[in-house]
Amino acid sequence: NASEALIGFRRFPTWMWRNTVVVEFVEWLREFNQQLDPKHAPAGFYGMDLYSLHASIDAVLNYLEKVDPESAKRARLRYSCFDHFSREPQEYGYAATVGAAESCEGAVVEQLTELQRKAGEFLSRDGHIAAEELFFAEQNARLVKNAEQYYRSMFRGRASSWNLRDRHMVETIEALVAHLNGSRQPKAIVWAHNSHLGDARATEMSQRGELNVGQLIRDRFGKEAVLIGFTTHHGSVTAASDWGADAERKNVRPALRGSYEELFHETGLERFWIDLRRMGEKVPDALCGPRLERAIGVIYR
Repeated sequence: NASEALIGFRRFPTWMWRNTVVVEFVEWLREFNQQLDPKHAPAGFYGMDLYSLHASIDAVLNYLEKVDPESAKRARLRYSCFDHFSREPQEYGYAATVGAAESCEGAVVEQLTELQRKAGEFLSRDGHIAAEELFFAEQNARLVKNAEQYYRSMFRGRASSWNLRDRHMVETIEALVAHLNGSRQPKAIVWAHNSHLGDARATEMSQRGELNVGQLIRDRFGKEAVLIGFTTHHGSVTAASDWGADAERKNVRPALRGSYEELFHETGLERFWIDLRRMGEKVPDALCGPRLERAIGVIYR
C-alpha cells in the first residue's frame, strides 16, 4: 500500500513526502492506473533530488549483484571511499573540501562510466525488464556522482551548491522524459518549492548568480512548459524550528506590507489563480514592479 511504499523516506524532513496528501494521491494513482486501457502506459511517481546518496549507492550495488557480481565487487570498492564517514554526507563534503580526506570524485565518475559502458551487455539479457532496471540503476549512479560534487560544493558558497542541485533535478527530468518517450509522448508534472520552479531570472536569485529548475525547463521546453506557483496570506504549515528538529504545525504570520500576498489578499477573494500566459504586454502595473514573496521551506520560525 501507499504507506508502505513511502516508508523509505527516513531522512529529515520526513513529512515532506510521508504525509496524508501524498498517501491519498498515491492510492488514487494506483486506482487510476488499474482502470487504464492496457495499451496505455501507466502514470509513474519519481524522485528528482540528490539527497539520497547512500540509498542510491545501495540501489546500484543491489542491481549489479543481480546482473553482474564481478561489476558489483568493483562498485563496492569504489563506493567504499565514503565508508570513512558517517551516514551524513556533509561530513564527507567538509573533509574533502579542506583536504582532510581524499575526494571520491574519481571513484563515482568511474562507476557511472562503467555502468554506461556495459549497458548494451545488460540490455541483451532481459529486454524491456532489463531496460527499466538499468535505467533506474544508471540514474542512481548519476545521483551518486552529482551528490558527491554537491556536498563538496556546499562549503564553497550557496550559489555553487544551489545551481548544482537544480541542474541535477533538470538532468533527471530530461532523462525520465527521454526514457518514457520510447513508448509514448510523456507529460510530466514536477512538484517542488516555488524557489525551484519559478524562473530565477524574474527574482533576486539571478543577482546572486543562482539559476533554478523553472528557468532551465523554460529554456529547454519553451512554451511547452507551464510554471505554476502557490502562496498564501495566512494559514498554517508543517515545518521545523531547526534543521533536524521535529515537525510542528505552525501558524503563518500575515503577509508583509507591499508583498504579493498582501496585494492578493486585498482583492477580497478567498482563493483564485492568475493565468499570465495570454496577457502579453497587458500585465497590470501592480504585478510588474518588484515585490516580496513568501518562501517558507522546511524550517519556519
